[in-house]
Amino acid sequence: MLVIVVENAPARLRGRLAVWLLEVRAGVYVGDYSRRVREMIWHHVELGIAEGNAVMAWSTNSESGFDFLTFGQSRRVPCELEGIKLVSFLPANDSEEQKCAISASDRKPSRSEPDDDESW
Repeated sequence: MLVIVVENAPARLRGRLAVWLLEVRAGVYVGDYSRRVREMIWHHVELGIAEGNAVMAWSTNSESGFDFLTFGQSRRVPCELEGIKLVSFLPANDSEEQKCAISASDRKPSRSEPDDDESW
């Protein structure tokens, strides 16, 4: 399964995506293609997105069962944390440098880290 979602995409790109994929909602395209075709479609998205943004998600053999790529400016930014791909949602006024700033104090300590309170 392959899903591509575009925002603020030019009509030319939306038409091109509709040739390969089924547009189930405005800007939401689904299909089922091989890795090679998926990469070719994504290449066209990168070339044609202009000032918009896009995300592509597909089924794969991973912990979560899927993987995804993003392109363009968006407040939702991919972030990898301990081997799992997550999405960080930025406030409107944050800069690009603060994309994936998850500090050690923001997460629970692991078993290897000493902790005064062992009741967690």
